[in-house]
Amino acid sequence: MTERVRAWLSAPRDAAALVVFRVAFGLLVSVSATRFLVYGWVEQLFDTKFQFHYFGFGWVPHPGLEGVRLLFVALVVLGAMVALGALYRFSIIALFVAFAWLQLLDVSNYLNHYYLVTLLALLSCFMPLHVMWSVDAWLRPSVQSQTLPMWCTALLRFQVGVVYFFAGLAKLNGDWLVHGAPLHLWLSARTSMPVVGPYLSMPEVALFMSWAGFLFDSSVPFFLMWRRARPFAFVAVILFHTATRALFPIGMFPFIMTLSALVFFDSSWPRKWLRQGALPHPRPSPRGRGSPLLPLLAAYVAFQLVLPLRAHFYGGDVSWHEQGMRFSWRVMTREKNGSVTYIVKNRATGREWHVAPSDYLTRVQERELAVQPDLILQLGHHIGRDFEQRGLGPVEVRADTLVSLNGRAATPLVDARVDLMTLQDSSRGSDWIAPPTEGPPLSALRRALAHF
Repeated sequence: MTERVRAWLSAPRDAAALVVFRVAFGLLVSVSATRFLVYGWVEQLFDTKFQFHYFGFGWVPHPGLEGVRLLFVALVVLGAMVALGALYRFSIIALFVAFAWLQLLDVSNYLNHYYLVTLLALLSCFMPLHVMWSVDAWLRPSVQSQTLPMWCTALLRFQVGVVYFFAGLAKLNGDWLVHGAPLHLWLSARTSMPVVGPYLSMPEVALFMSWAGFLFDSSVPFFLMWRRARPFAFVAVILFHTATRALFPIGMFPFIMTLSALVFFDSSWPRKWLRQGALPHPRPSPRGRGSPLLPLLAAYVAFQLVLPLRAHFYGGDVSWHEQGMRFSWRVMTREKNGSVTYIVKNRATGREWHVAPSDYLTRVQERELAVQPDLILQLGHHIGRDFEQRGLGPVEVRADTLVSLNGRAATPLVDARVDLMTLQDSSRGSDWIAPPTEGPPLSALRRALAHF
């Protein structure tokens, strides 16, 4: 069985579809980086006094605001080079390093689609997607090939399928399916939209769209794999992401997911559009036969399955305690609002100060801090060190928090009795996170039933 799987993964397939993916991916990165530069988002997100670091990545250096600008300029150029297939090996590796570096600079900038782009860039580093329709293939005939091993297509399909599957799994809960939360909160705020606006406040609409979103995420990768259903599934992908783009400010995510769905199509589909016909009987590719990459690919697949599942091992509601929330494809599954005030106390004199996070953070950072316990802990440590460096210590630092999840009454997120200076961020559970509010969220179902 192992040999049969290895032979299937190494079997040659027409390279046309993945080459088109390379072109579209490079252009998407280039356009996205250009938007950051043009709209001033570089300054808005990276001109900060304090940076939140990812667990285990506190060592990542910050290049300063000018360095960040240069990284975005580099992404514009590198994305174009990847699209053209020019110095592909260098450009895709450099693109991955630059993009990953930017994402690791501050946790408060985390978005699922940035993580997906990072992974797609990483996978592309191991795939010779420049073998045709590229500057490299034009200048160096030795690079040219009409085929790529099947594992390239299979791995990209797996990665995109994982996003949809776990996004659907995250919606398998009472808030989403029974109460229509948080969708009815978001839709009710968009009633000014032309044509559809008056209907968005209806609770029945929120419930219908909640179920539609769950069913779409849970099933679409399987329908994309089914040849007969694939065209209809792709139309559903376009319609779904067009609707989410119109309703919600989620940036490039709809474009990335629509582009990524193309990897499920037949490997020769671009030739049919170009009226070239399918590639006849591809010969075995020496690149794929006995590839030492295959054990690494198996490890990567296992990692991408285990990492999103870790959220379920913490117990409780991950939307509340946030442990395991990142990197688990929990796309648009909760609405949280909150406030934080730090209480700093001199251990010797008993003098207290009430510190607002805005003294240290931008507005974007403050919004993310208020609902994420590990960020509250990081800033608490920073505030404590700042006070001690100013000669006002030794100090204790506590956090007075109030957070609402999906319209529930606001309650403390962090135990206000705990001195944050005595805690360390950890991948293990955190008993200093307060329990969530009991009872259902603000419910679209109750509103709908009240009409009868």
